[in-house]
Amino acid sequence: MRYLPHTEQDIAEMLAVVGVKRLDDLFVTIPADSCCRLPLKLPRPLGEFELNAHMDSLAAQMGAGPGAKVFIGAGSYAHFVPEIVPALAGRSEFVTAYTPYQPEMSQGTLQAIYEYQTMTARLLGLEVANASLYDGATALAEAVLMAMRVTGRSTVAISRLVHPFYRQVVATYLAPSGAGIVEIAYGPQGSTADPGTSADLAAIVVQSPNFFGRIEDLDRFAATAHAQGAMLIATFTEPLAFGLYKSPGALGADIACGEGQSLGLAPNFGGPGLGLFACKLANVRAMPGRLVGKTRDIEGRPGFVLTLSTREQHIRREKATSNICTNSSLCALTAGIYMASLGKTGLVELARRNFDKAAYLQAGLAAAGIAIPFAGAVFNEFVARFGDGFANRYEDLLAKGIVAGLDLEPYYPELAGHWLLCATECHTRNDLDLLIREVTP
Repeated sequence: MRYLPHTEQDIAEMLAVVGVKRLDDLFVTIPADSCCRLPLKLPRPLGEFELNAHMDSLAAQMGAGPGAKVFIGAGSYAHFVPEIVPALAGRSEFVTAYTPYQPEMSQGTLQAIYEYQTMTARLLGLEVANASLYDGATALAEAVLMAMRVTGRSTVAISRLVHPFYRQVVATYLAPSGAGIVEIAYGPQGSTADPGTSADLAAIVVQSPNFFGRIEDLDRFAATAHAQGAMLIATFTEPLAFGLYKSPGALGADIACGEGQSLGLAPNFGGPGLGLFACKLANVRAMPGRLVGKTRDIEGRPGFVLTLSTREQHIRREKATSNICTNSSLCALTAGIYMASLGKTGLVELARRNFDKAAYLQAGLAAAGIAIPFAGAVFNEFVARFGDGFANRYEDLLAKGIVAGLDLEPYYPELAGHWLLCATECHTRNDLDLLIREVTP
């Protein structure tokens, strides 16, 4: 991306055109007590060597430094990203956060997003995918609002095994509308229980793999939802699971949405994320966000345009489906490059490796006497019960550079002593064996 600095002469010429002498004169309408006009207190500039050393010293202050063995997933996963992905996504013609408004200037970006939509729709097993949303949590909130629009109903049943943060975002979105949220309990095997029935039910929301890593019986929930005239929303935090397990669409989901961070994006302290969103073609006009389509110009040449954009800035506000103002274009493009680089065969192989890593860790802990409370199929992560005194041991391991999972008690008070562990293809067998040795009583 080009950097175009303004010289002092450039600035003086621009100020002369608008009729002021100083940059501060542009802000005279702001009260002095509401506008900071003090010089910025910036440290002295550093050379490249000094700056790298400074950044290394800051990184070393983290509880888990760059060399740590981290066994936490819970919605943000460490996966290997082939170098081709950042190399292509970082090209100057792609570096933008927006879907372009001017197709005649942006055919490359539009085509890349179109391909991303195609691969996302295939991955999720549904007919149409949008150009992406902000992240998994907001994608789920938008899916719930969409289901309410389509059905004309105002009650949503959400599994307690949907990511706790996602449930908080949904509650925040729905609070002003007065919509009802019914929480679905989970059973002794770590799977969502029967949601029951409701005359005003707009959707049943289930996450698979769920927050405990368990694979849910989506087709059963689809049948339950459809029998009541409701929709099934299948959400997820780990889309790589669909390289091994059946897609949400194949199991009857009407909407599939979730986090796409695993598709070529680093965890980056929790962001930026990528909201994947797909639905059935019959409901495409109720879908939030934007849709890139393929068409032909007046000379018959193929081209790409924004086919659908039903936000409030583009159509009458009362007809808008969402106030989503953009898509995560650069993240979506990165995910598209990642999926294209892996291909179908690579995606299946990678999913199998992740499954095998978690299975190896789970079996090793069980053999060492660690309780695994929820039996059944999992992907990437699972729950282990270490006991009430493990918190102190956890701190000792942290000092050794081992992050031994996520304590579930703050999110599920009834699960004191239970920890969520994650293993991906980035963990070696030595890493897994080390954790097994360190946590063994």
